[in-house]
Amino acid sequence: MSAFPIVLLIFLMSKSNAMPSHKALPLCAFLVYLIMLFPFAQDPVEVDATVVNGLLKSFTPILIIAGAIFLFRTLEVTGSLKIIKAELNQISDNPVAQLMIIGWAFAFLLEGASGFGTPAAIAAPILVGLGYPPLKVAILMLIMNSVPVSFGAVGTPTWFGFSGVDLNTSEQLLIGFRSAVLHGIMGFIIPLIALKQILSWRTIKENLLYIQLSLLCTLLPYVLIARIDYEFPSLIAGSVGMLASLILAKYNVGLKDTKVNAPENTSLNGATEADTNNYTFPTSTKLRVKNIVRASFPIWGTLLLLIITRVPQLGLSTLLTSTSPAVNFPLWVLGEFSVSASLVLSLNGILGTGENWQHALLYVPSILPFLVISVFSMIWSGGTLSLFSGTLKYTYQRMRLPSLALFGALILVSLMMMGGETSAVNHIGKALAQVSGNSWGLLAPFLGALGSFFSGSATISNLTFGAIQNSIALNLGLDKYTILALQSVGGSLGNMVCINNIVAVCTVLGLEKSEGKILRETVLPMCFYGLAAGLLALVLF
Repeated sequence: MSAFPIVLLIFLMSKSNAMPSHKALPLCAFLVYLIMLFPFAQDPVEVDATVVNGLLKSFTPILIIAGAIFLFRTLEVTGSLKIIKAELNQISDNPVAQLMIIGWAFAFLLEGASGFGTPAAIAAPILVGLGYPPLKVAILMLIMNSVPVSFGAVGTPTWFGFSGVDLNTSEQLLIGFRSAVLHGIMGFIIPLIALKQILSWRTIKENLLYIQLSLLCTLLPYVLIARIDYEFPSLIAGSVGMLASLILAKYNVGLKDTKVNAPENTSLNGATEADTNNYTFPTSTKLRVKNIVRASFPIWGTLLLLIITRVPQLGLSTLLTSTSPAVNFPLWVLGEFSVSASLVLSLNGILGTGENWQHALLYVPSILPFLVISVFSMIWSGGTLSLFSGTLKYTYQRMRLPSLALFGALILVSLMMMGGETSAVNHIGKALAQVSGNSWGLLAPFLGALGSFFSGSATISNLTFGAIQNSIALNLGLDKYTILALQSVGGSLGNMVCINNIVAVCTVLGLEKSEGKILRETVLPMCFYGLAAGLLALVLF
């Protein structure tokens, strides 16, 4: 009964005549609701409170995706995307270099700074704007954005994700380092699988030296930093890798001299030529640098604001997530609603239960940085109020059906995880452990991936299954640090197949009824990654 709704969901979204996610997810969520009420015999009030909590939680991914669509639409209608494309082609018109710079290094940096699905939300539409096919870009981004996730959002999946396990700082460092070593080795293979979505093996082979140098410049600092810190490996490694990839491409190091046929230009979400020609930038040499800075402001401004608001040492992250002082508003039976000075919204005691919800409006990447940066970009480009309202209307239209899918996804996830030790997710996890016995190391990554598949977050996966993985390791006499490292790796690679991420990237790229196709393409790389990581851990640790 625990597994049935997930099997049904995968079937509905993967069959030849696939059911769209905005129908399949609410349907399966309703099925889980009935299962919780009857076979699981959960308290009806608790179940209803969990549904309300799931609905409220869905506003986090909805606002992030809407912000990303708004930002990229701004790039289109202000003409900034054309300037960025021209300048990237000035560095290199080789598709291998462009895919590695944007799809690998830039996304790696974004993951280290923010997490929350930001890499796919920003990097994927840039690649589509450069002319690459949306469906292939979606698959590439989901596969690529697995290696950095263990240290995404300034290391949150590691330092916060394992907070439910009694670990000291040195033990957290050891787990982080072992997961980085596993990621570091697999990081030389997984991007090749991702590139194959768009490029031929011949093209990859001809440009393999550049690819491996770009990977090395990212993965080496990634592993080295993880030895001494568990907050900044992805952020620093992404920065180094981005700079190195740009320099290598600029000087044509490891790239085939003959031009690889670039893809035809493809507009995102059906944008017309007129949509992207509202503004023109002077092209004289004297003004060129100014034009580049202005055109790329939505990208570098977003990245800068993400780093400023997330690096704990700067103090803004603490300020933006502060829950006091707060003003309280009783909402009758719904619970106690409060708004803090930092605009942290909370609803406590939902339906008189222990269910609580919280949303940091200024910390979750929606208003900051997406909306703020977009508005400043429009002003800088001489935009009008009608341009802003048109972009807002476009974003709303793009979000209508995906919002239904995300409402269903978060309700389904919340219900599957309710009940603690007796939850549906725990039943599935314990069944896997019973089947594997002493070979648990080979299945440990898949439990982590299962957590990400459900929740859309490596952090939540580690919070949910970290203690279970620790208990399994102790009961079977396995090394707990290795098992927890495999949990971390699994939580990361689960991002390839997680429902939230697939719906999000399809929404941003304007793909309809493509979730099942994407899932079919990403599940095999995910399985390969998980099995290889388990075998590597067996050999190394």
